[in-house]
Amino acid sequence: MNIPREEHQKGSIREMAVIALPMVVSSACDTVMIFTDRLFLSKLGPELMNAAMGGGLTVFMMMSFFIGVIGYATALVAQYLGAGRKEQCAVVLAQALLLALIAYIPILFCRPLAHGFFQLMGVPLQQLAPQKVYFDILLYGTITSLFRVSLASFFSGIGRTGIVMTSSFVAMLVNLILNYILIYGKCGMPALGITGSAYGTILGSISGALVLAAGLFSRKNIAEFGLKSSFRFDRDVMSRLIRFGSPTGLEMFLNILAFNAMVLIFHSRGLVTATAATIVFNWDLVSFVPLIGVEVGVISLVGRYMGAGDPDTAHRAAMAGFKLGLAYSSVILVLFFCCPGYLVRVFQPVGLGEVFAAASPLAIRMIRLASIYVLVEAMFVVFIGALRGAGDTFWAMAISVSLHWLLVIILFVLLRVWGVSPFVGWACVVFLFFLFSFIVFFRYRSGKWREIRVVDHAPAVVLPDGFHELAD
Repeated sequence: MNIPREEHQKGSIREMAVIALPMVVSSACDTVMIFTDRLFLSKLGPELMNAAMGGGLTVFMMMSFFIGVIGYATALVAQYLGAGRKEQCAVVLAQALLLALIAYIPILFCRPLAHGFFQLMGVPLQQLAPQKVYFDILLYGTITSLFRVSLASFFSGIGRTGIVMTSSFVAMLVNLILNYILIYGKCGMPALGITGSAYGTILGSISGALVLAAGLFSRKNIAEFGLKSSFRFDRDVMSRLIRFGSPTGLEMFLNILAFNAMVLIFHSRGLVTATAATIVFNWDLVSFVPLIGVEVGVISLVGRYMGAGDPDTAHRAAMAGFKLGLAYSSVILVLFFCCPGYLVRVFQPVGLGEVFAAASPLAIRMIRLASIYVLVEAMFVVFIGALRGAGDTFWAMAISVSLHWLLVIILFVLLRVWGVSPFVGWACVVFLFFLFSFIVFFRYRSGKWREIRVVDHAPAVVLPDGFHELAD
């Protein structure tokens, strides 16, 4: 039997790359937005850079549960698409947008809790005031971020990740230009410092959301997915989104809360340690966030083939994603191990400054140590994504949350109770991440995800040449 050429490409690196690479670029653009915010502010002083990290992470933490639930629309849309039920894809989007509106209210009400969290974690006074200002401004712009996640999840689920990449690029470009103008007071504008950074970030996010909205309402999408009749409440789809997305949302919230706590534990050791940790976590963000693009590709393809009742092809897609992630992480490993001094000097403020000079040796050692675990980052992210795409979200949540909170407990004891050096604390972080990455891999190898069914797939139709395809 002659197998059509396209059959060879199912679950291949080529198919994965078509979906994942635009998402890698998209994630990289989001990384550049965050990275340059802190880079611009670092030239005004390390305390502003640290404040942007602490405040920005806390805003993300406040909406992380809802981002996790809404973001599961990627897997759900992919499963409906794979099951041959295209009309349900837009219904999933409608439920995601509705959840975004609902989520905005409790997020705003949690503002006082965040301020108390900053003080509880012992943020240095020089950093605390600008951190509150930055946090407050970004908090009011979270509705735009939630809408953007909803729209991006729909496009990722149907495999049209190019527009998500375009959206992120536009958001990055607007953010870079406005941040430069507003932070430093260019083009006749007053120098707003960290306040200008927050406004630039919000306006960049709005620009990205508008690109996605414009792409959604194209004639092709309206006709193909029945958009005109899809923007309605659907109890069944909403319950599926909440049921399978809630573990991911809870996982994301608890993980970001834990990560935020880890950052603030380092920050509580004073400005020198805070500056070193912020520099390291900025570069860790560069190494990690683009892998999220690979994860989205894995979720999308694994979800699509599991929805079509084809776990073998879903496995091939996961392995293709792992190979892509491994190639990227290899480059980061070389960069971290060979060039840590240069990476640290990127954040040098105007005029060396005593704090930066004291923090640099510690930051260099921490970055070089981070090179040990960057390869297993690909393993962790890809196989967690495969489990989520297949619907094994509860186990993925349990292992990921356990890792992050174990790290918080160990760091608190080491740095706050026993008073050991920050480098020893960072070494423990690296070791545990290494260990848990292999635990995730062994869970995937167990094959239990193959038996999970999230949606009912359409009946197969036998074609004259003996092949099967899903009824559309």
